Amino acid sequence: MIAVAILVGTLTSINAQSSFKETPSKAQVASSQDDYKEVKVSELPQAVKDAIAKDLEGVVVSKAYANEKGEFKLIVTTTDKLSKTLYANSKGEWIKKQ
Repeated sequence: MIAVAILVGTLTSINAQSSFKETPSKAQVASSQDDYKEVKVSELPQAVKDAIAKDLEGVVVSKAYANEKGEFKLIVTTTDKLSKTLYANSKGEWIKKQ
């Protein structure tokens, strides 16, 4: 019985250590998003503006950011006064970010 308890305890600590290594830290996530620089909403590519108008009726872009890859981070306000962050490429295609 003691051997079983030691074995279970050892396996639990090994499992906890491996899952800790797989979880990205907040610093790693933040650094991947820090490469966006603020741009004027009026300077967004026409394809992005068209995608917003077509897909997001009533949404207002309050802030826009761009990175070197030609991707845009958009802070929008919905008709319900909720703030959301969306991502699009320069062709007006929506990008999923985690």
